[in-house]
Amino acid sequence: MRLVFLMIAMAVFFLVGWFFFGQGLEEIWNVENLVTHFENAKGWAWLLGIALLMADLFLPIPGTIVMSALGAVYGFWIGGLLSAIGSMLAGMSGYAVGRFFKESFAKRWLGEKDFEKGKSLFERGGAWVVAMSRALPILPEVLACMAGLLRMPFGKFVIALACGSVPMGFLFAWIGAIGREQPAWGFAFSLGVPAVLWSAAALMRRGK
Repeated sequence: MRLVFLMIAMAVFFLVGWFFFGQGLEEIWNVENLVTHFENAKGWAWLLGIALLMADLFLPIPGTIVMSALGAVYGFWIGGLLSAIGSMLAGMSGYAVGRFFKESFAKRWLGEKDFEKGKSLFERGGAWVVAMSRALPILPEVLACMAGLLRMPFGKFVIALACGSVPMGFLFAWIGAIGREQPAWGFAFSLGVPAVLWSAAALMRRGK
């Protein structure tokens, strides 16, 4: 039960941030405004974009808008690569936050039974959840922190993170590059591609 309460508490923490600041940020940081800021930043726009995506771990930054703006400024390939890198670094930062707490502390905090149950869940099905969560709000931050806290193997976490972050980065960079609104099928694509990529990655790991 402590594990469930912790995940709910973390989700509420991020939701509160979105409730108070998220809507205002989305109104201020629309794609057009961000493109203007990036163009004014000149050669540093790529770094600003990555920094904003990483800040999404702690602040209600509209990550998909940042990715679309990067696509509008740098095009599909470079914008997608920058978006994927920013999303990857944000996920790994969340993992590092969870991993910062020692295992003994995590066991006392969650209770040994819940800790072992959560660790087993992340070892068995956590990769699917991490990969597909990149297309959803709130969950990516919560799950990245929980993956670190529950000692999900780092290599497995990074592969799953890449399976979700890379298609998301290129999808929204493409949307920004062509100047369209997010298509209805884009959400299905962002969920389906990570699942396919993780399946392929899992098969490759088993084949070694």
